[in-house]
Amino acid sequence: MTLPPSLPDDEARFRTDFRAWLASHLPFPPLPLDDDARVEFLSDWQRTLYDAGWMGASFPIDCGGRGLGPVFEAILSEELGAAGAASPFHYGYVARVLTEWGSPEQRDRFVRPALRGDERWCQGFSEPDAGSDLASIRTRAIADRTDYVITGQKVWTSRAHWSDWCFLLARTGDPELRHHGLSCLIVPTDAKGLTIRPFRQMTGGLEFAEVFLDEVRVSSDALVGEVGNGWAVAMSTVAYERGPADVGRVAELRRRVRNAAEVIKRRRLAKNDPLIEALALVHLDVEVLAQHVLRGVRERESGNAELSSTSIDKLLVTGTEQALADFEMRAFGADALLGRAPEVAWGYFEARAASIYGGTSQVQRNILANRVLGLPRA
Repeated sequence: MTLPPSLPDDEARFRTDFRAWLASHLPFPPLPLDDDARVEFLSDWQRTLYDAGWMGASFPIDCGGRGLGPVFEAILSEELGAAGAASPFHYGYVARVLTEWGSPEQRDRFVRPALRGDERWCQGFSEPDAGSDLASIRTRAIADRTDYVITGQKVWTSRAHWSDWCFLLARTGDPELRHHGLSCLIVPTDAKGLTIRPFRQMTGGLEFAEVFLDEVRVSSDALVGEVGNGWAVAMSTVAYERGPADVGRVAELRRRVRNAAEVIKRRRLAKNDPLIEALALVHLDVEVLAQHVLRGVRERESGNAELSSTSIDKLLVTGTEQALADFEMRAFGADALLGRAPEVAWGYFEARAASIYGGTSQVQRNILANRVLGLPRA
């Protein structure tokens, strides 16, 4: 992401300071491929960034942030990627929802530990029969005096078995109400009656899990926002989840382009080699995404951001990530297939899911067709 050369003084100073801080931590070690080691590595890196004042730059000061504008998150993402540093875990998008919808007590209790990585979060939205059609979820939360009793099942819950808390969407009203009968709750993953069952994906990893809730009891102060208003809270959550600036996608993509470029450079290819052109094209894809992200955070800063713009974000991220993964397989060749570049093979398989998680590409196109182009629903 290349920001304009005539940055305001505070943004230019922030960039210079962060770039210097990153340079003092070179060289950055490669990301571990072992699941447990990767989680611990990224959690440690998140704490390092937070303690140095770089995590949660745009969060309110009373929540552990620095009270800066959203564009500072874009600067952080750009510099992380340019330096070849890993993007930390971004529970920040859940924490951001809590700053928007949570009670003062929830903000005080949960946001700061999430930003520092002291407490990990997962998101319990999708169910076996409710993925793209999220309003058809059947997990129920029944009010019982001062508690809610939750029963149901979630699936595709990322990193649930490493998490301390689950940001859960459940039905508190009549199923016929669909969007209007939902509520969001904060559920501890060690609660009695909650079972987490991770399952292996084609990358070989165990990132995803099923979550079973058998009369899990939480107090009523676990409710985020008003009862029955969970759909609005959930839509805010997925909007942040789809935003590349909020989940660090630009930093990760730029880091991978940088690594691939180093490999190409060492091979001393001829200038007309097809891989050189392929590298230029995928680099262009990442920079177009980065510029779109920058425009989006500028619009958010001015209060002119459209909710549907996150659908554009998601489609651009999906296309860029899959194009980059295809290029990496070509650039690393046999090393990727024979296990000598395992991160490349892992990234290739992981990218296949990019058009599904966070809302399928088909759903995003339908949103844009209806809300931006004004086309009628079929």
